[in-house]
Amino acid sequence: MSIFKDSTLLITGGTGSFGNAVLNRFLTSDIGEIRIFSRDEKKQDDMRHEYQSKYPEYAEKIKFFIGDVRCIDSLRAAMFGVDYVFHAAALKQVPSCEFFPIEAVKTNVLGTENVLTAAIEAGVKTVICLSTDKAAYPVNAMGTSKAMMEKVVVAKSRTVSPEKTKICCTRYGNVMCSRGSVIPLWIDQIRADKPITITDPNMTRFIMSLDEAVDLVLFAFENGVSGDILVQKAPACTIAVQAQAVKELFCSDAEIKIIGIRHGEKMYETLLTNEECANAIDMGDFYRVPSDKRGLNYDKYFTDGNVERNTLSEFNSNNTELLGVEAVKEKLLELEFIRDELDKAEH
Repeated sequence: MSIFKDSTLLITGGTGSFGNAVLNRFLTSDIGEIRIFSRDEKKQDDMRHEYQSKYPEYAEKIKFFIGDVRCIDSLRAAMFGVDYVFHAAALKQVPSCEFFPIEAVKTNVLGTENVLTAAIEAGVKTVICLSTDKAAYPVNAMGTSKAMMEKVVVAKSRTVSPEKTKICCTRYGNVMCSRGSVIPLWIDQIRADKPITITDPNMTRFIMSLDEAVDLVLFAFENGVSGDILVQKAPACTIAVQAQAVKELFCSDAEIKIIGIRHGEKMYETLLTNEECANAIDMGDFYRVPSDKRGLNYDKYFTDGNVERNTLSEFNSNNTELLGVEAVKEKLLELEFIRDELDKAEH
């Protein structure tokens, strides 16, 4: 029996990579129903046909709801009878958010407020919101909007009893082969006999699989306290190493072309800031950052401050475990997407 036995789970942005990973993980389990909430009817129709073909005996568990997190009424219409929510809907592309920052605010900040309000009204037991390493020390509009999203999550957790609705946030780095990520682009470039384009060979990025992203959300679901931010201790690699690993897996001698850093990108990403590390709790493969539960009366802290803090400093993609080419190849081969693409290449 699973924690989701006979329950109803709603995934916002459910037609994306994360939604598909959750479906593949839970559809054949004893979960009662999975609701896919998104604004793109074409992607929903494609997903409907895919899972009817893939899991014909379980496909009836999937229910599709057209809506937008920007519209709270559409969320309310989908939220009745829901036990748990995974909030994955977001504008995620750094350059597009850089050019249209207000759109990022509407979806990532105000949309999250709508999701949480509708969930609390409906009596949802737990809401897990998905954030990004770009929210820590943000330098771009996408990261800034996600940082504000995290503030909304923490603030909202103070307004409702955790016994009624628990609200947590997960923060993770680059998910390999997710929609819009760089590895599928490189594979397409290799097939077209074009150079592999990279931004900067020394740039480092955390790497994790979609399954690991789901594991982090489940860890938050089971171990998080309302208001927490939870982080996985992910490894990282340089962009040069990642590109070389893809070249070797696909037996390619493609040229690597450096195109320079794009709008709003950083040389390395941070999963825990130095300030968050002061209170972070080490939970083995994960860190838990409890929310600040203090009230607005700061007068007492002039005489009663925090003297001790953790020795852990900033956790970023430069000071985590850096993987070499062989280790990255092994990690890539764990992905169904890569195995399928290699199979296509052989045939």
